[in-house]
Amino acid sequence: MRPGEKFAHSNGTLTAVRREKSEFGELVFAGEVLRQYLSDSALEGLRRWEEGEPISLALADEIANGMRQWAEDRGATHYTHWFHPLTGLTAEKHEALYEVIDGKPLYALNGSELLQQEPDASSFPSGGLRSTFEARGYTAWDPTSPPFIYGHTLCIPSVYISFTGEALDYKVPLLRSIEALSQAALRVLRYFLPGVRRVTPTLGIEQEFFLIDRALYWRRPDLYLTGRTLIGAPSPRGQQMEDHYFGSIPSRVLAFFEKLEREAWRLGIPLKTRHNEVAPAQYECAPTFEDINIAIDHNQLLMDLIQRVAAEHGLASLLHEKPFAGINGSGKHNNWSLRTDTGINLLSPGKTAKDQFRFLVVLSIILRAIHRHAALLRATFATPGNEHRLGGNEAPPAILSVFLGETLSKAIDTIESTATQPPIAEKQPMPLAIPKIPAVFRDNTDRNRTSPFAFTGNKFELRAVGASAHCAPAMIVLNAAVAEAFHDFADAVEAALKAGKSRQQALFETMRAFFVESRAIRFDGNNYSAEWVAEAQRRGLPVTSSTPEALKAYISPSSRQLFTRLHVFSETELHARYEVRLERYVKALRIELNALRSLVRQHVLPAAFQYQMTIAQAALQVSQALGGNPPEPQKSLLKTIQTHIDTLHAGLEEAEQVERLIDETSEVHAQAELCYERVRPLMERMRQACDALEQLLPAGASGLPSYAEMLFYL
Repeated sequence: MRPGEKFAHSNGTLTAVRREKSEFGELVFAGEVLRQYLSDSALEGLRRWEEGEPISLALADEIANGMRQWAEDRGATHYTHWFHPLTGLTAEKHEALYEVIDGKPLYALNGSELLQQEPDASSFPSGGLRSTFEARGYTAWDPTSPPFIYGHTLCIPSVYISFTGEALDYKVPLLRSIEALSQAALRVLRYFLPGVRRVTPTLGIEQEFFLIDRALYWRRPDLYLTGRTLIGAPSPRGQQMEDHYFGSIPSRVLAFFEKLEREAWRLGIPLKTRHNEVAPAQYECAPTFEDINIAIDHNQLLMDLIQRVAAEHGLASLLHEKPFAGINGSGKHNNWSLRTDTGINLLSPGKTAKDQFRFLVVLSIILRAIHRHAALLRATFATPGNEHRLGGNEAPPAILSVFLGETLSKAIDTIESTATQPPIAEKQPMPLAIPKIPAVFRDNTDRNRTSPFAFTGNKFELRAVGASAHCAPAMIVLNAAVAEAFHDFADAVEAALKAGKSRQQALFETMRAFFVESRAIRFDGNNYSAEWVAEAQRRGLPVTSSTPEALKAYISPSSRQLFTRLHVFSETELHARYEVRLERYVKALRIELNALRSLVRQHVLPAAFQYQMTIAQAALQVSQALGGNPPEPQKSLLKTIQTHIDTLHAGLEEAEQVERLIDETSEVHAQAELCYERVRPLMERMRQACDALEQLLPAGASGLPSYAEMLFYL
């Protein structure tokens, strides 16, 4: 609601709700707006283009003219092709809607400019696809994601490719994976739903983040340089009391959420929930489900919007996976499902035996996909930030497994052991013995919050993606892996039919074989337990904690075969992704190491030296006054401080040696391994010394805000 606006509950009008409802998507060029600015023939041409037919320049000119007029009517002055380079962020180069030629303002946004532009490709990560002296790259409008106005700029969602046609972004392979999945799924669905023409992955993305006071943020160089606190002693109170989760939202944060939701609403982002998360100062918001391409566009836009709105409210948003040690980090749960163009959710178990059989077939395909490509899916969320988060008792481990719940697990066991299909139980009411409470129905499965890939009733929840991450890498792999499994299922069924088996027998036996093959990936227990690690190794599942090691899955033979078979990545594009991920890992850890060195030299050591001098002078004065040796408490404190100073001094020297060693190493994977094996433990040793000193020195001695201040000053 706008400031000062109230709900009119007394007369039932709910004026503010009606006004906000009418504002949904008002900054998006889609829906009924198109009919106001485009002719019927243009609308039909646009529809055919979205389905794959070529677009004429004349049609593009009409669409561009209508889009420009609409944007001008809403105050836009510039336009940009909005794309997703391999930085994990979005990129944009603004162009004025008009240009002056011979002293006259003329439209700058025409059909050719709408369809294609040429931003510099040399300064974006390419993994070797482009040399730094090769500058030409192209953006092209993606008509499946609607244009929108952000600020005073018309943003046109676009793909980004190199001069030679390779994908330099996340959207190109994402769109390819969506198309591959649809085509593969149709081969199987023709046995169940012959009228279906398209299958689309859907996605709902839960976004976690921290909010702290902005003034405190700017006093922490580690936060604004790396996104996380590189040092910081624990606050006496953290999340031990378990009172922040779902607690009352602080008024300052609530004002932030209200503004965020209104701005997101106008941009067509359907935010549905908001709440306190587990850690102090941690929050979450989530939209309703959307087509996967639009959902990912919206999430990238939402992350930017969160940061901008936070700044307007004197807050700083922290999207890093682990901004504070010792308390929960932040993830981005990806709730993924499959929907037909006829409106059927393929992951809804259904009530009839026929619908449940179709569901079980799709389930067997997904399980086989995850089992076959678990290492590759694990690689998609292998990032520097997630190394600090995954595997603790707060997030799923770095071992891929699938949780199905008791009901589905028993059904699959029955299929495997007896070759019969049992019914899937529906929700059952629970006896509460409270007459005035409505019936509460128990789902046919509980939710396992420790599982990285859990079935939650009508969708799968991939919980391992980091809060700051781009969702596309994980979704590209998931889409492609499931597409491959659909193809393999269809191939097996067709072979069985040719061998003379009935359709039902061919489908059932293939489903059963897929369940048997993927048995090892199913785990309904506690993924946090140490026993699970040993059990996962016994099952032959990939158990990898190192990011450089995990990323090797990108260039494995099975990954190359998967992506090239489906035309999602060429081998060159795939290897480029591997190179980019390694490069960014090395850069992130080196930035953190240098930021830590600066903190130690400029904040921690000066404060330690000053306090050491103060204690030494006090000890000398006390000994002189008492006529004896320096008192033992002061002597002990001085020795302890000196021990930590020695650790930091040795750490600074080792850091210089490690930096030289990395510089002398030419191969990027070897550099990444050095960062994992040398930089991470070095930074941890230095952190321990810094945190110990913080607990010894006077409050605020280093000039850095403490954990207690940052986490509870709202």
